[in-house]
Amino acid sequence: MELINNGLGGNRKGGYDRIERWDEKTNTALTEHYKEILNLLGEDGEREGLKETPLRVAKSMQFLTQGYGTDPAEIMKSAMFSEEYSEMVIVKDIELFSMCEHHLLPFIGKAHVAYIPNGRITGLSKIARVVDGYARRLQVQERLTVQIRDCIQDTLKPMGVAVVIEALHLCMVMRGVQKQHSVTTTSAFTGAFMNSEKTRKEFLGLIGEKLH
Repeated sequence: MELINNGLGGNRKGGYDRIERWDEKTNTALTEHYKEILNLLGEDGEREGLKETPLRVAKSMQFLTQGYGTDPAEIMKSAMFSEEYSEMVIVKDIELFSMCEHHLLPFIGKAHVAYIPNGRITGLSKIARVVDGYARRLQVQERLTVQIRDCIQDTLKPMGVAVVIEALHLCMVMRGVQKQHSVTTTSAFTGAFMNSEKTRKEFLGLIGEKLH
């Protein structure tokens, strides 16, 4: 997919250069569809507040689903190192933003990820990038949890992987049952975390103060 760079912000007071990237053909098609959606909802797509909305939403949706253009396994492989460290490595409180595939509403939360190396480690930022790579797609939390686990297990071949995700789903908060304080927790384990109750308890204890 060819991406186009647009929207250079230039030199602005106390500001920054903003670079937006999107596929131009996809952008044009999405814009037309969102114009039609506004009309079907009974709105006037030509009024001032909505005239540019279809274009903005088209760009926004491409940003929110940019995970389709990433390969999380390759991200991890770009920073793998040989290291004889065999204790637990935990990256906690990884901010997570995803889109529920059932209602196209966001779910927002945190991921806690751990692995026990088996001769190889990866850069800590790559763990967070793996989370983003799968989260920035249309998702369900259950599948997202397993995808993160399997990517780390298949790429690093560690002695075990543990993933816990907690998230607030706006499809439950804004519509449906409208339970505004409900949090969904999912977990997935491999190897030592699955086979050893002691190891699993150690991991859950280390992240426990972060859990609801």
